[in-house]
Amino acid sequence: MANHKSSLKRIRANATKRLRNRYQAKTTRTFIKRLRAAEDQKTGKELLPKVISMLDRLAKKNVIHKNKAANNKSKLTKFVNGLK
Repeated sequence: MANHKSSLKRIRANATKRLRNRYQAKTTRTFIKRLRAAEDQKTGKELLPKVISMLDRLAKKNVIHKNKAANNKSKLTKFVNGLK
């Protein structure tokens, strides 16, 4: 266990950030699943901007890699455009 005050604070801060990152990543994955389950293009077009925003936010904070975010956005956009 760390003895320095700053390292103890860093451990606490890291734990908090880890929980926040996991929550945001899980929420994004849930929204991606909802988007993939969309039956018609109307609901897909409503969900797509929200999901893209979430992916961009995760990439900006380095929770996921920026290329993974770009790949997901591309695939989801193609999926929504293919819906009827």
